[in-house]
Amino acid sequence: MIELMKTNGSKIVINADLIEEIKETPDTVITLTNGKKLLVKDSADEIVEKVIEYRQKIMMGISRTGEM
Repeated sequence: MIELMKTNGSKIVINADLIEEIKETPDTVITLTNGKKLLVKDSADEIVEKVIEYRQKIMMGISRTGEM
C-alpha cells in the first residue's frame, strides 16, 4: 500500500498492485486495474518511487522469513 495526496489535499492509501497506468496531464491521473481513475498531486516519478520502496519492503520481509 502506498500513501498519496489527492488534489483536494486529503491523503489516500492505495494498493500499489492495482495500478495499471499513470499519466501526467498536467495533474497526475492513476488508472487502476478495475478502471477507476484517481487524480493526485504526486508526480508520476514520486509514485513510481513509492511503489519501488513498497515492493522492496515486501521482498525484504520475504527474504527474512526464509532465513533460519
